[in-house]
Amino acid sequence: MFSLQVSRHVRAPRSVVYRALLDADAIARWRVPTGMSSQVHDFDAREGGSFRVSLTYDAPGGAGKSDPDTDTYHGHFAKLVPDEQVVEVFEFETADPALGGTMTMTTTLRDVDGGTEVSIVHEGIPDSVPAADNETGTRMALEKLAELVEERKAAPRGR
Repeated sequence: MFSLQVSRHVRAPRSVVYRALLDADAIARWRVPTGMSSQVHDFDAREGGSFRVSLTYDAPGGAGKSDPDTDTYHGHFAKLVPDEQVVEVFEFETADPALGGTMTMTTTLRDVDGGTEVSIVHEGIPDSVPAADNETGTRMALEKLAELVEERKAAPRGR
């Protein structure tokens, strides 16, 4: 098992970013790598609350962990610190023992000039998941998060 950290600056306040971490519709939009679509099955955004999400490759022939074209994972929110941190504990839904085990993802928000630094630390990633793929997927997701929260920050009230 290994760990990975990826950070990105976004031009939005921590409160806006934090809301996007705990909103099922937002999760479906940003926490999905390019070339995949997302379905949020369950999402109870409170400490101890559970979630279940599927990511499906848009083109046939993907290398899904749960079935040939899909990665499904479920877990719970272990810790929520408003506008600062979200800790999620989750596991893939798979029969493959090489992909088994619990992973932890800690997202930390920090004020920086002109916005927020979003830092995601993945811990307990199975060795069978290529580190480069995990990093690329996380960077893609953070890019989408930035686009989403920067768009929300710029949107006029009432929209």
